[in-house]
Amino acid sequence: MTTRTSTRRQEDLRHRAHVLFPGGVNSPVRAFRAVGRAPLILERGKGPYVWDADGRRYLDFVGSWGPAILGHADDAVIEAVVEAATSSGFALGATHPLEIELAERITAAMPSIERLRLTSSGTEAAMSAVRLARAATGRDLIVKFAGAYHGHSDGLLVEAGSGVATLAIPGTAGVPAATAASTIVLPFNDPEALSLAFTEHAGRIAGVIVEPVLANVGIVLPVPGFLDHVRLVTQSDGAILIFDEVITGFRVAPGGAQARFGIRPDLTVLGKIIGGGMPIGAFGGRADLMELVAPVGPMYQAGTLSGHPLAMAAGIATLDRLTPERYEELDGAAGRLEDGLHDGARAAGRSVAINRAASLLTVFFRPEAPTNAAQAMDSSREEHARFFGAMLDRGVLLPPSPFEAWFVSLAHGAPEIDEAIAAAAAAFAA
Repeated sequence: MTTRTSTRRQEDLRHRAHVLFPGGVNSPVRAFRAVGRAPLILERGKGPYVWDADGRRYLDFVGSWGPAILGHADDAVIEAVVEAATSSGFALGATHPLEIELAERITAAMPSIERLRLTSSGTEAAMSAVRLARAATGRDLIVKFAGAYHGHSDGLLVEAGSGVATLAIPGTAGVPAATAASTIVLPFNDPEALSLAFTEHAGRIAGVIVEPVLANVGIVLPVPGFLDHVRLVTQSDGAILIFDEVITGFRVAPGGAQARFGIRPDLTVLGKIIGGGMPIGAFGGRADLMELVAPVGPMYQAGTLSGHPLAMAAGIATLDRLTPERYEELDGAAGRLEDGLHDGARAAGRSVAINRAASLLTVFFRPEAPTNAAQAMDSSREEHARFFGAMLDRGVLLPPSPFEAWFVSLAHGAPEIDEAIAAAAAAFAA
């Protein structure tokens, strides 16, 4: 069991990090500010566990924020990366055979992706997909949904305006108002708002980018028919439908959310799992759209380290392990965890709602499951922070934010799920 205390080594590393990095971290959520704890300095991971710099072990449901679907440091993935490093070296500045092999696996699993371009991050991929939608349509406006995160490019890091179908405002310092005004932010699961936006801006919307399952305000599932409506409206107006499957791709089904919900987008954005834990992103879709990308078309996009051999090797090794049977295992483990969390909360008299999409889930400290970002944000931050701390003290690491997904991996076997359920029962009671 872990405790709140830190040894001198962990404290020393935190101090050194604060001197070097804004807030002591290289990504904001790592600061643990939403849960009122000192940030962990994690040193290694293996299977379902991670160890901090003081040697304390935690059962991990962060999973590197999604890529670790096989668990940490999977032997087959490590072997593939070592083989690529020793046989190929690092980036060579030209196309590598492993780029082709990974792309063939992706297109085989997702028929909507006829051609694709590899990048080094999901942010790059989403930014490029939006640029491509504008290049294809000659239009400027983009629709996104409140609560969805598509990376930190200026045009997508915005907040909703004052009313439905109005243009957005900057969601962070440094984003010009003129840039934000090219984006319309709508409520998720609101088909009427989407129809209104296309009526008010007919012929001006280049595309709609949507997380088919919201995962950055916690897990919020699409209501039946919503994604079908998004597909119908975009087709009718000549706009491009972009599915951001950085999180859901190869997570909620072998073919991603588009296979799970039976929707064929025009473009898809991928990341996380397709790199097996290495930095990666990709965007792809209809061949006629991808023909607009340089060097064959007028839309420029490039990346010095895109298609890095080590990322390709890790991605191939990961996807090759994800058989239909393994997805059944994942769903079963996540389902057992969901049931156990419900039982523990009920026994402790706690009112919670749990949204789950395959091996993604979120515990919301509110009585009803949210269907949009506003409802998700209405859950109790204070209760989540106490629950997070109680779980951490019992050796279970959850996402240090009430608005993130828990990631169940194939390394979470029955003993680990039971461990998490027992810890949660005690945490709910505490």
